[in-house]
Amino acid sequence: MSAGKKPDEAYYQLLTELQQLDFVLVELALYLDTHPYDMQAVQQFNQFAQRRQQVAQVYESRYGPLLQFGHSFSRYPWDWANTPWPWQV
Repeated sequence: MSAGKKPDEAYYQLLTELQQLDFVLVELALYLDTHPYDMQAVQQFNQFAQRRQQVAQVYESRYGPLLQFGHSFSRYPWDWANTPWPWQV
């Protein structure tokens, strides 16, 4: 997304879904810390982790990287200076 350009509706939908998936993954991870042999919870964690990767890939292909320090690729030209950043909306 170029600097100063207002995000579209899909931008907010993808960010919301990522936040929801992150919440579920944190809760499942906490549960699994005390119930490591719960196969169903492990399967759910892996399903949500896979979905999160898919949604993050869609978001990044449209709007740029979510994470810095090598966790996300950058397009050319370097687009970390473009706002708004996900944590600003």
